[in-house]
Amino acid sequence: MNIIDRNFSELAHEIKNLNEKELYHRMRKAYEGVPEAARISCMGFFERYPYWGRLDEEKGIYEEIELKQQTLSQHIDDFIWFYDSLCDYRSRKTLYAVLNNWYRYDFESTASAAEKTFDQYFDLDLVRCTPNEVMADLGAYVGDTVLSYIKNYGPDCYKRIYCYEITKENFDIMERSLAGIRDISMRLKGVGDRGGIMGVEQNSASFSANRLSDEGQGVEVVTLDEDIKEPLTIIKADIEGWEQKALMGSVRHIINDHPKLLISVYHGNEDLWKIPQMIYDMSDDYRFFLRFRGSAVYPTEIVLTAI
Repeated sequence: MNIIDRNFSELAHEIKNLNEKELYHRMRKAYEGVPEAARISCMGFFERYPYWGRLDEEKGIYEEIELKQQTLSQHIDDFIWFYDSLCDYRSRKTLYAVLNNWYRYDFESTASAAEKTFDQYFDLDLVRCTPNEVMADLGAYVGDTVLSYIKNYGPDCYKRIYCYEITKENFDIMERSLAGIRDISMRLKGVGDRGGIMGVEQNSASFSANRLSDEGQGVEVVTLDEDIKEPLTIIKADIEGWEQKALMGSVRHIINDHPKLLISVYHGNEDLWKIPQMIYDMSDDYRFFLRFRGSAVYPTEIVLTAI
């Protein structure tokens, strides 16, 4: 047992032995001990990106803390399972840092765990590619993941890349950014667990945070199992909380093709344990790794690599 194993074990034991009221009290007290500037930053962040609940001290709204407390209370055994399933020290250090941040508002552990060596999604110690790769890039944004892939592996190290994006403004920029690059199929579509027409919820802070919505009509939504017939070797997903639905619509590819999975697991509190559990239930021979590139104050940009 190393120090991270011991710290995680002690953290999990402490959470398991607290009732929900006491756990919330401790988390709220930890938050109130954070410097004012950091608290103001958190409140503004959660207002701009409402994935995790609101936080407004003046109005007495602490929904973000309440939802984190409920996740820890109800799913600490799931987090223990995930910790035990992770395949390297860096991954376990990352999971401990995230949960320690949630519970204690500790910024040192997240600062220590943040990864800067590799580009997001393409940890070269983990993700190895050949000229036969067929990638589905879900949430392709303006083509940045494709450009990162080519930078890391070269322009001849793939067979085809499918890019899915739901925001027309982003799609238009992507077409210009990737113009002239071979074998790129750009699709103005969303990806989910069923086909249909859905709305696009606009985020005023950034087009990158636009997401699918059950309200309105604006974009075609497909499943990967129906939309791509050839075998896939890589699925990358950063789709603002629809990652679970996209995986449900990719079951046949995951079971039959065993693609490398590069999945954002931070848009909802449950994603961090539920997405790896979903993948394991589909195919129990995946190996799990976790990397984090976001802020030490509030950890985002957390990527699950399953290979």
